[in-house]
Amino acid sequence: MSLRVLAITKIFPNAAEPLSAPFNRQQFAALGNHCDLTVMATIPWFPGAGLLSRWSSAGRLAHVPRREQIAGLDVTHPRTLFFPRLAHAAWGPLYAASIAPAVAPYRGKVDVVLGSWAYPDGFAAIVAARLLNVPAVVKLHGSDINSIAKLPGPRRLLAWALPRAARVVAVSKPLAEEAAALGVPRDRLAIVMNGVDSTLFHPRDRAAARAALGLPAGPLAVYVGNLKPEKGTLDLCAAWPTVVRHVPNATLAIVGGGPLRAEVEAQTAPLGDRVRVVGPQPLEQIPTWMAAADLLVLPSHTEGTPNVVLEALASGRRVVATSVGGVPDLITDRTLGQLVPPKNPDALADALVLALRHPYDPAEVARLGARGGWAASAAALHDVLKAAAAAASA
Repeated sequence: MSLRVLAITKIFPNAAEPLSAPFNRQQFAALGNHCDLTVMATIPWFPGAGLLSRWSSAGRLAHVPRREQIAGLDVTHPRTLFFPRLAHAAWGPLYAASIAPAVAPYRGKVDVVLGSWAYPDGFAAIVAARLLNVPAVVKLHGSDINSIAKLPGPRRLLAWALPRAARVVAVSKPLAEEAAALGVPRDRLAIVMNGVDSTLFHPRDRAAARAALGLPAGPLAVYVGNLKPEKGTLDLCAAWPTVVRHVPNATLAIVGGGPLRAEVEAQTAPLGDRVRVVGPQPLEQIPTWMAAADLLVLPSHTEGTPNVVLEALASGRRVVATSVGGVPDLITDRTLGQLVPPKNPDALADALVLALRHPYDPAEVARLGARGGWAASAAALHDVLKAAAAAASA
């Protein structure tokens, strides 16, 4: 009989945010080929949320339907009580209590619960698994452990919850070490790398991509990601004027949206068309931006194993990134790119200038930077889930 898995996560696409968390969508779609997978993609909610859609992300999600078909998966959207001003410590218990009525009907119908994102999702998955009397597996991604788990309230709750998981899956070795520091026995830790869709990300013609996007000739750096403080986008804004002084015809394209977008636009406005803030783009458009680029830049303060770096390397594009999380495990050769310390705009500018001035062979970058696809990633995750279920039944 096929393994029956209930996945619980707040990082998943929905009708209001179809571009959200493409990595989870891709991995779960592939995982669905191995098991009977139901996705509980939760929606934060508070009384009156729908009236505040202009100011609140919960408000913008208020009208998401209760059930959707996404990437061939059956996805439900239970609401979780969430108060933006309340302490983080209350979020996990509120989340777990909110989904309990939706979880209860699955008793006897699932073999394992998968929580994707440590807190509050992973915490709630542990509680849900106990309610269903099945094992729980928690998947760690990056800032859920590097940032949220550093806060006192969430850290106490994760120190209680994570050691009770049958398995904890990390996308990088540093994240696994953080989980061990929270008390997870090392024999319950597993590292499962994210994958790359090779049908989308592979070396393409740079000139054709630039023509398709209406971009000028000359050196081009591309940033792809959320515009959030922890992504270091303001460091990139501070570094780029130095880059333009040394490489006057260089252009920076910032692909993504988020809370810092207005500030990014204001800081880069004096540089005119040397910076283009193009907003969020569908996943299907990202390969064209990668192909157009001379390099990808990722100035994050914290990371897990960022998919955007995997995608850039698969596209044959060099990377300039900060030496955080699992990034050093990906940039293992100077041919692939250069690493700099986080929160250091001067070092970032120097690395960008050097990289933009030196040509390279995209085919060699793609060869050296090759990683597995989503099918392999999902198969490895399925093996972990199956082992957790087998250990519990034994």
